[in-house]
Amino acid sequence: MASSSPISISFLLLLLLLLPSASSDPQLSFHGGLLLTGNVNLSLIWYGRFGRIQKSVLRSFIKSLNNNFNTNLEPPVSEWWQMVESYQSAANDKLFTVPKIRVRVVRQVTDVSYSIGKVITKDFLSGLVSKATNGDSNTVAVVFTSREVTVHGLCMGKCSEHGVIVSRVMCLAVPPAGLWATGVTLQPPNGNVGADSMVISFASALAGLVTNPYNDGFYDGPESDPKEASTICHGIFGSGAFPGYTGKVRVNPSNGGCFNAHGLKGKKFLLPALWDPKTSSCWTTM
Repeated sequence: MASSSPISISFLLLLLLLLPSASSDPQLSFHGGLLLTGNVNLSLIWYGRFGRIQKSVLRSFIKSLNNNFNTNLEPPVSEWWQMVESYQSAANDKLFTVPKIRVRVVRQVTDVSYSIGKVITKDFLSGLVSKATNGDSNTVAVVFTSREVTVHGLCMGKCSEHGVIVSRVMCLAVPPAGLWATGVTLQPPNGNVGADSMVISFASALAGLVTNPYNDGFYDGPESDPKEASTICHGIFGSGAFPGYTGKVRVNPSNGGCFNAHGLKGKKFLLPALWDPKTSSCWTTM
Protein backbone atom coordinates (compact mmCIF):
# COMPACT_ATOMS: atom_id res chain seq x y z
CA MET A 1 0.00 0.00 0.00
CA ALA A 2 1.52 3.28 -1.06
CA SER A 3 1.50 6.30 1.20
CA SER A 4 -2.05 7.57 1.57
CA SER A 5 -3.43 10.88 2.72
CA PRO A 6 -4.14 10.23 6.45
CA ILE A 7 -0.63 8.91 6.99
CA SER A 8 1.32 10.71 4.30
CA ILE A 9 0.71 14.22 5.64
CA SER A 10 4.44 13.86 6.19
CA PHE A 11 6.99 11.60 7.74
CA LEU A 12 8.02 14.64 9.75
CA LEU A 13 4.86 14.24 11.84
CA LEU A 14 6.27 11.14 13.49
CA LEU A 15 9.61 12.82 13.91
CA LEU A 16 8.08 15.72 15.80
CA LEU A 17 6.70 13.19 18.27
CA LEU A 18 10.20 11.79 18.56
CA LEU A 19 11.90 15.11 19.23
CA PRO A 20 14.21 15.11 22.26
CA SER A 21 12.49 16.00 25.48
CA ALA A 22 14.11 17.92 28.27
CA SER A 23 15.63 15.69 30.93
CA SER A 24 18.38 15.89 33.48
CA ASP A 25 21.12 13.58 32.28
CA PRO A 26 19.25 10.25 32.16
CA GLN A 27 21.31 7.17 32.87
CA LEU A 28 20.42 3.64 31.81
CA SER A 29 21.12 1.22 34.64
CA PHE A 30 21.22 -2.58 34.80
CA HIS A 31 18.83 -4.03 37.37
CA GLY A 32 20.14 -7.59 37.36
CA GLY A 33 17.44 -9.28 35.26
CA LEU A 34 17.57 -11.47 32.19
CA LEU A 35 18.21 -10.31 28.64
CA LEU A 36 17.04 -12.05 25.49
CA THR A 37 20.02 -13.88 23.99
CA GLY A 38 20.75 -16.53 21.38
CA ASN A 39 17.97 -16.93 18.84
CA VAL A 40 15.05 -14.52 18.87
CA ASN A 41 12.29 -16.11 16.79
CA LEU A 42 9.56 -13.73 15.67
CA SER A 43 5.97 -14.59 14.87
CA LEU A 44 4.46 -11.70 12.95
CA ILE A 45 0.78 -10.91 12.82
CA TRP A 46 -0.35 -8.33 10.27
CA TYR A 47 -3.52 -6.98 11.86
CA GLY A 48 -5.50 -5.17 9.21
CA ARG A 49 -4.67 -4.39 5.61
CA PHE A 50 -1.05 -3.90 4.63
CA GLY A 51 0.42 -3.28 1.21
CA ARG A 52 3.29 -5.12 -0.40
CA ILE A 53 5.68 -2.21 0.14
CA GLN A 54 5.00 -1.97 3.87
CA LYS A 55 5.53 -5.69 4.46
CA SER A 56 8.63 -5.72 2.27
CA VAL A 57 10.28 -2.81 4.09
CA LEU A 58 9.66 -4.29 7.54
CA ARG A 59 10.80 -7.79 6.57
CA SER A 60 13.90 -6.36 4.89
CA PHE A 61 14.79 -4.52 8.09
CA ILE A 62 14.52 -7.73 10.12
CA LYS A 63 16.68 -9.65 7.63
CA SER A 64 19.26 -6.86 7.69
CA LEU A 65 19.87 -7.08 11.45
CA ASN A 66 22.29 -10.01 11.28
CA ASN A 67 23.75 -9.57 7.81
CA ASN A 68 25.54 -6.79 5.93
CA PHE A 69 25.26 -8.78 2.65
CA ASN A 70 28.96 -8.33 1.86
CA THR A 71 28.50 -4.79 0.63
CA ASN A 72 30.77 -1.84 1.18
CA LEU A 73 27.88 0.46 2.05
CA GLU A 74 28.35 2.11 5.42
CA PRO A 75 26.87 2.01 7.91
CA PRO A 76 24.91 -1.27 7.71
CA VAL A 77 21.84 -2.04 9.82
CA SER A 78 23.88 -4.83 11.43
CA GLU A 79 26.14 -2.20 13.04
CA TRP A 80 23.08 -0.78 14.81
CA TRP A 81 22.15 -4.27 15.99
CA GLN A 82 25.66 -4.92 17.27
CA MET A 83 25.15 -2.09 19.75
CA VAL A 84 22.07 -3.93 21.06
CA GLU A 85 24.12 -7.13 21.31
CA SER A 86 26.79 -5.28 23.32
CA TYR A 87 24.42 -5.08 26.27
CA GLN A 88 25.28 -8.71 26.98
CA SER A 89 28.83 -7.79 27.98
CA ALA A 90 27.53 -4.81 29.96
CA ALA A 91 25.39 -7.24 31.97
CA ASN A 92 28.18 -9.79 32.35
CA ASP A 93 31.73 -8.46 32.54
CA LYS A 94 33.08 -12.02 32.31
CA LEU A 95 32.21 -12.20 28.62
CA PHE A 96 35.33 -11.89 26.48
CA THR A 97 33.41 -11.85 23.20
CA VAL A 98 29.88 -10.64 22.59
CA PRO A 99 27.62 -13.49 21.40
CA LYS A 100 25.41 -12.92 18.39
CA ILE A 101 21.68 -12.49 18.86
CA ARG A 102 20.04 -14.00 15.79
CA VAL A 103 16.67 -12.55 14.83
CA ARG A 104 14.49 -14.35 12.31
CA VAL A 105 10.86 -14.60 11.27
CA VAL A 106 9.50 -18.11 11.80
CA ARG A 107 5.78 -17.50 11.30
CA GLN A 108 3.47 -14.93 9.75
CA VAL A 109 -0.28 -14.55 10.19
CA THR A 110 -2.63 -12.10 8.47
CA ASP A 111 -5.85 -10.87 10.06
CA VAL A 112 -7.68 -8.63 7.57
CA SER A 113 -11.05 -9.14 9.26
CA TYR A 114 -10.09 -7.15 12.38
CA SER A 115 -11.07 -10.08 14.61
CA ILE A 116 -10.91 -8.04 17.82
CA GLY A 117 -12.11 -4.79 16.28
CA LYS A 118 -10.54 -1.61 15.01
CA VAL A 119 -10.39 0.04 18.43
CA ILE A 120 -8.49 -2.20 20.80
CA THR A 121 -6.79 -2.05 24.18
CA LYS A 122 -3.62 -3.78 25.23
CA ASP A 123 -5.72 -6.03 27.49
CA PHE A 124 -7.40 -7.61 24.45
CA LEU A 125 -4.16 -8.56 22.69
CA SER A 126 -3.77 -12.02 24.25
CA GLY A 127 -5.87 -13.58 21.49
CA LEU A 128 -3.67 -12.07 18.80
CA VAL A 129 -0.54 -13.20 20.62
CA SER A 130 -1.86 -16.77 20.80
CA LYS A 131 -2.75 -16.66 17.12
CA ALA A 132 0.70 -15.35 16.19
CA THR A 133 2.68 -17.89 18.21
CA ASN A 134 0.37 -20.89 17.59
CA GLY A 135 1.19 -22.08 21.10
CA ASP A 136 4.98 -21.90 20.68
CA SER A 137 6.34 -20.32 23.86
CA ASN A 138 9.79 -19.92 22.28
CA THR A 139 8.64 -17.23 19.89
CA VAL A 140 8.08 -13.52 20.24
CA ALA A 141 4.71 -12.33 18.98
CA VAL A 142 5.02 -9.13 16.98
CA VAL A 143 1.71 -7.42 16.27
CA PHE A 144 1.72 -4.87 13.46
CA THR A 145 -1.51 -2.89 13.20
CA SER A 146 -2.67 -1.05 10.10
CA ARG A 147 -3.51 2.64 10.02
CA GLU A 148 -7.24 1.90 10.43
CA VAL A 149 -6.62 0.50 13.92
CA THR A 150 -6.44 2.51 17.12
CA VAL A 151 -4.61 0.98 20.07
CA HIS A 152 -5.49 2.80 23.28
CA GLY A 153 -2.46 3.94 25.23
CA LEU A 154 -0.12 4.02 22.23
CA CYS A 155 0.85 6.86 19.88
CA MET A 156 0.39 9.16 22.86
CA GLY A 157 4.07 9.83 23.50
CA LYS A 158 5.27 6.55 22.00
CA CYS A 159 4.13 4.28 19.17
CA SER A 160 5.46 0.91 20.28
CA GLU A 161 5.57 -1.19 23.37
CA HIS A 162 6.67 -4.61 24.56
CA GLY A 163 5.67 -6.76 27.48
CA VAL A 164 4.64 -10.22 28.62
CA ILE A 165 1.21 -11.55 27.66
CA VAL A 166 -0.09 -15.05 28.36
CA SER A 167 3.35 -16.20 29.57
CA ARG A 168 5.05 -15.12 26.34
CA VAL A 169 7.06 -12.09 25.41
CA MET A 170 5.05 -9.81 23.16
CA CYS A 171 6.40 -7.00 21.02
CA LEU A 172 3.85 -4.55 19.66
CA ALA A 173 4.43 -1.95 16.95
CA VAL A 174 1.93 0.44 15.39
CA PRO A 175 2.11 3.11 12.68
CA PRO A 176 1.99 6.81 13.57
CA ALA A 177 -1.42 8.30 14.15
CA GLY A 178 -0.56 11.44 12.19
CA LEU A 179 -1.76 13.84 14.86
CA TRP A 180 1.18 16.22 15.23
CA ALA A 181 1.96 19.57 13.73
CA THR A 182 4.77 19.83 11.22
CA GLY A 183 8.22 21.07 12.11
CA VAL A 184 10.89 18.61 10.94
CA THR A 185 11.56 18.21 7.24
CA LEU A 186 13.00 14.68 7.04
CA GLN A 187 11.46 12.54 4.33
CA PRO A 188 10.92 8.74 4.54
CA PRO A 189 13.89 6.74 3.21
CA ASN A 190 11.78 4.20 1.29
CA GLY A 191 9.12 6.62 0.16
CA ASN A 192 6.39 5.05 2.29
CA VAL A 193 5.49 6.97 5.42
CA GLY A 194 3.65 4.10 7.12
CA ALA A 195 6.38 1.52 6.52
CA ASP A 196 9.31 3.78 7.43
CA SER A 197 7.56 5.02 10.55
CA MET A 198 6.85 1.47 11.65
CA VAL A 199 10.52 0.54 11.21
CA ILE A 200 11.43 3.26 13.73
CA SER A 201 8.74 2.11 16.17
CA PHE A 202 9.59 -1.56 15.76
CA ALA A 203 13.35 -1.01 16.03
CA SER A 204 12.85 0.91 19.28
CA ALA A 205 10.57 -1.79 20.71
CA LEU A 206 12.91 -4.60 19.62
CA ALA A 207 15.90 -2.96 21.32
CA GLY A 208 13.88 -2.58 24.52
CA LEU A 209 12.58 -6.12 24.25
CA VAL A 210 16.07 -7.63 24.08
CA THR A 211 17.67 -5.46 26.77
CA ASN A 212 14.73 -5.25 29.17
CA PRO A 213 12.30 -8.11 28.40
CA TYR A 214 10.86 -8.49 31.90
CA ASN A 215 11.26 -4.94 33.23
CA ASP A 216 14.28 -5.88 35.34
CA GLY A 217 17.05 -5.43 32.78
CA PHE A 218 18.42 -2.14 31.45
CA TYR A 219 16.16 0.85 32.06
CA ASP A 220 15.84 4.22 33.73
CA GLY A 221 12.87 5.62 35.58
CA PRO A 222 9.80 3.84 36.97
CA GLU A 223 9.05 0.23 35.96
CA SER A 224 5.58 1.33 34.86
CA ASP A 225 7.00 3.69 32.24
CA PRO A 226 10.71 2.98 31.82
CA LYS A 227 13.13 4.64 29.45
CA GLU A 228 14.98 1.89 27.61
CA ALA A 229 17.85 1.36 25.19
CA SER A 230 16.27 3.47 22.45
CA THR A 231 13.62 5.57 24.16
CA ILE A 232 16.17 7.10 26.54
CA CYS A 233 17.66 8.70 23.41
CA HIS A 234 14.28 10.01 22.33
CA GLY A 235 14.31 11.83 18.99
CA ILE A 236 17.99 11.37 18.11
CA PHE A 237 18.89 9.92 14.70
CA GLY A 238 22.37 11.28 14.10
CA SER A 239 25.33 13.00 15.69
CA GLY A 240 24.97 16.61 16.75
CA ALA A 241 21.27 16.29 17.62
CA PHE A 242 19.61 18.85 19.86
CA PRO A 243 15.96 19.79 20.54
CA GLY A 244 14.44 20.66 17.18
CA TYR A 245 17.22 18.96 15.19
CA THR A 246 17.33 15.18 14.87
CA GLY A 247 21.03 15.03 14.01
CA LYS A 248 23.21 14.31 10.98
CA VAL A 249 21.66 11.91 8.47
CA ARG A 250 22.19 11.20 4.78
CA VAL A 251 19.84 12.07 1.94
CA ASN A 252 19.11 9.74 -0.95
CA PRO A 253 19.37 11.92 -4.08
CA SER A 254 16.93 9.69 -5.97
CA ASN A 255 13.94 10.38 -3.72
CA GLY A 256 15.05 12.86 -1.05
CA GLY A 257 14.61 10.23 1.66
CA CYS A 258 16.68 10.58 4.83
CA PHE A 259 18.50 7.56 6.24
CA ASN A 260 21.31 6.48 8.55
CA ALA A 261 21.69 2.76 7.73
CA HIS A 262 21.88 0.46 4.70
CA GLY A 263 20.01 -2.84 4.52
CA LEU A 264 18.93 -5.68 2.26
CA LYS A 265 18.89 -5.11 -1.52
CA GLY A 266 19.69 -1.44 -1.32
CA LYS A 267 16.99 -0.64 1.21
CA LYS A 268 17.76 2.36 3.39
CA PHE A 269 16.51 2.90 6.92
CA LEU A 270 16.25 5.67 9.47
CA LEU A 271 17.02 4.06 12.84
CA PRO A 272 16.75 5.61 16.30
CA ALA A 273 19.76 6.26 18.49
CA LEU A 274 20.71 3.72 21.15
CA TRP A 275 22.20 4.11 24.59
CA ASP A 276 25.82 2.93 24.58
CA PRO A 277 26.37 1.13 27.91
CA LYS A 278 30.14 1.47 27.54
CA THR A 279 30.24 5.26 27.18
CA SER A 280 26.98 5.96 29.03
CA SER A 281 25.77 8.19 26.23
CA CYS A 282 23.50 8.09 23.21
CA TRP A 283 25.04 6.53 20.10
CA THR A 284 24.02 6.68 16.46
CA THR A 285 25.26 5.02 13.30
CA MET A 286 26.33 8.43 12.01
